[in-house]
Amino acid sequence: MTVTGQDSDVARGLDGLEDERASARLRAALAVGSAPDPRYVPKLVERCATEPEFFVRDMLTWALTRHPVGLTLPALLGEVRAERAQARSQALHTLSKIGDVRAYPAITPALLSDTDEEVARSAWRAAVVLAPEEERPALAEVLVTQLGRGGQETRRSLSRALVALGEVTVPALRAAAGGTGPEVRAQALATEQLLRDPDSGFAGAIEEAKRVVALGGARGEGA
Repeated sequence: MTVTGQDSDVARGLDGLEDERASARLRAALAVGSAPDPRYVPKLVERCATEPEFFVRDMLTWALTRHPVGLTLPALLGEVRAERAQARSQALHTLSKIGDVRAYPAITPALLSDTDEEVARSAWRAAVVLAPEEERPALAEVLVTQLGRGGQETRRSLSRALVALGEVTVPALRAAAGGTGPEVRAQALATEQLLRDPDSGFAGAIEEAKRVVALGGARGEGA
């Protein structure tokens, strides 16, 4: 069998993605994305699930976006159901970069409430990018169930996702702001403030919302 120059390039690219040096893997991912070939897609998807370096994962995602959607979409949709959290998270991130709305049905409520925070955050971002207009109010209702979850960065990510959905989030946010959990109420109020004034910043909005919730609670106790 004759080995062509293209075959040799593909073999080198596949080997490079497995190199023990992060710098070599980065160069390989750049080369693979610069000269797309269908034979790269399975390895790129596989590597996304295990690659330890963020900057290499980012290049792997870029390389996948350079390949035909008809090849990458089925592989990535399979990964969002993977057992490994990084596989789910990176597949969701890559789907958001590809931007094909056919992927939206794969972003299930289970992914939007995934116990792994990085997976959940990736699902929120992808859902906002991919959701058709008619699905956005229902998406907002699912997202508000995650209010009050995690630390500051997780809450910031969720509020950003809700703000990105726009005015369709207001009914769900107002319903959450009337709930009983102070953390949920505060984040709902802060998110609505960010929707009205995106430049106000999450940290300031959440602190002000906490004061409002605390004052409301104190007044209720004294009533």
